[in-house]
Amino acid sequence: MTKPIHIIGAGMAGAEAAWQAVRLGVPVILHEMRPKVGTEAHRTAGFAELVCSNSFRSDDAQQNAVGLLHWEMRRCGSLIMAMADRHQVPAGGALAVDRDAFSAGVTETLRSHPLVTVVEGEVAALPPEAWTSVIIATGPLTSPALAQAIRSLTGEDQLAFFDAIAPIVHRETIDMATAWFQSRYDKAGPGGTGKDYINCPMNRAQYEDFVRALMDGEKTDFREWEKSTPYFDGCLPIEVMAERGPETLRHGPMKPRGLTNAHKPDEKPYAVVQLRQDNKLGTLYNMVGFQTKLKYAGQVKVFRSIPGLENAEFARLGGLHRNSFLNSPRVLDGMLRLKAQPRLRFAGQVTGVEGYVESAAMGLMAGRMAAAEALGMPFRAPPPTTAHGALINHITGGHIETSDGQKSSFQPMNVNFGLFPPIDKVKIRDGRRIRHAEQAVDRKRAYTARAMADFDRWLGSAALKAAE
Repeated sequence: MTKPIHIIGAGMAGAEAAWQAVRLGVPVILHEMRPKVGTEAHRTAGFAELVCSNSFRSDDAQQNAVGLLHWEMRRCGSLIMAMADRHQVPAGGALAVDRDAFSAGVTETLRSHPLVTVVEGEVAALPPEAWTSVIIATGPLTSPALAQAIRSLTGEDQLAFFDAIAPIVHRETIDMATAWFQSRYDKAGPGGTGKDYINCPMNRAQYEDFVRALMDGEKTDFREWEKSTPYFDGCLPIEVMAERGPETLRHGPMKPRGLTNAHKPDEKPYAVVQLRQDNKLGTLYNMVGFQTKLKYAGQVKVFRSIPGLENAEFARLGGLHRNSFLNSPRVLDGMLRLKAQPRLRFAGQVTGVEGYVESAAMGLMAGRMAAAEALGMPFRAPPPTTAHGALINHITGGHIETSDGQKSSFQPMNVNFGLFPPIDKVKIRDGRRIRHAEQAVDRKRAYTARAMADFDRWLGSAALKAAE
């Protein structure tokens, strides 16, 4: 009998880790503290609950690093990707899901699997010695008691940053006499039509008034110990972006490029607020890039100043929560094990990857690593030329140490081609020098082509084969 793997946390990483292990025939005991113990961000007891956005970002595997990560995960039989594909909603070039149906699908699949035992309740200390193989996938909202136990064991202070949640609007309360449907550049993505976003236009005066209102709105107060905690740049509150300069939003989440006002095609919007479908029914829409720390009353007032949202009703207002992650390059080895206690393996955002897909991908790897160990079989990580390998390399050594060795540049990171080993520049095509834009496309395709070939070679040579 193979000893079970204990997985703490049934979020994106923990759910995927459990799935990969049981597909390889290794039993799993999945520990989830919700609903007995809640968090500031979660609202259900479902596995793999999406709390910030319903988007898995780009599904373009030819020119986008996260799209490539989707492709690699699908090649490994990922549960997270299977459920995302099953419950997708239109989102232009992105892969977005009906978050409740997605979570329900993941939950039902794991709870009904004969090799999965679900134990509800908090693991409030280091796992007992009898648990010989453990994956800690507690995410950025690791409970304070467990976080303190980990900190004591590693001797390292955990790093932390704030993450903000965007509001969700009831579709029927959006004024479509002002707003219109269109994806940027009319791009159609998975299950989409090229008209997958609701767009609310602003002229210059409206935009400037909006930015002033954001700056003046009452914000969430921080406790003293929280005041020095940095934000993650990929998920900044919109008012923090506004503080960086009056034009920042217009060149960020509110950029008007690639959009034409269907009601006034001859008038170019100065800025545009986009909303993305958030559930299968199309009754809820997420305000794209509008993570916020404004207090609730301020959110309602400021966001109803947006043309088309004057009468908006909110299914959920924005919020703010603290995320924590390990100084992974110092405390984890190349197999995601804690150097101070190798029976403990970590996965997901707590390792220092950022994003739903990246978290699930590290769960996928941790699940396979732990299963190989349980079966007494060798395992090697995918090469760094692949999306999975590049992420593992980032969290286990892709950082810069200072000369005194006291500080490092390690920060949470989304998957991107900057994490991949460089590829030779493409300068000539069919005997002619190509333009910069064409070269950029060719380089991205070269990265993904190399990654796909290397990932398939890795997968084909792996001793671990899932029981289909």
